[in-house]
Amino acid sequence: MRSRTPQLKDAIDRTGYYPEVVAEGVDAAVAGEQVVSFFVHHEPTFDRDEVRRHLSVVVLTPTRLIIAHTDEHEGDDLLPEPYTSTSTEAVRLSSVKSVVVTRMIANPASGPSRPAEAVVTIGWGGVSRVDLEPAGCSDPSCEADHGYTGVVASDDFSLRVSAAADGTEAVDRLLAFAESLSARTA
Repeated sequence: MRSRTPQLKDAIDRTGYYPEVVAEGVDAAVAGEQVVSFFVHHEPTFDRDEVRRHLSVVVLTPTRLIIAHTDEHEGDDLLPEPYTSTSTEAVRLSSVKSVVVTRMIANPASGPSRPAEAVVTIGWGGVSRVDLEPAGCSDPSCEADHGYTGVVASDDFSLRVSAAADGTEAVDRLLAFAESLSARTA
């Protein structure tokens, strides 16, 4: 299988968002491994009166999942000039516990169609969230304290893409990436 490194670099370049900075961070995290699959997502964020940019790059290699985030910042006390920060995380594929894919289909009664949105959530145990609620019983007049019930969910990385905001091709690319990742975490 050929490495998809050139296509990854092209996708980063097409965002126009500090492509050299982003590519350098991603390249360092990939560390020369073959690029099997990837997804690049450019997302504006709103910070008071300003629009800031955020770029997520997820890369699948034969052995690891690489996640890179690059954010834009205004100057501050330590760095007076505007700057970017790029964070990367490399996760062994054997550590990935779950790949949750949610597809939103508009007008499902009319039959199968392309998803209008997709959400991919990947869990490897680095971050968990706890959702608690008071427990109860089926007796409507019961006033006993039944404690709490809840769910502990792995929620390390989540990415949502919509056809309306990102285009149908972006939804398809995210689903293709999720399929490729799912196939390698069996």
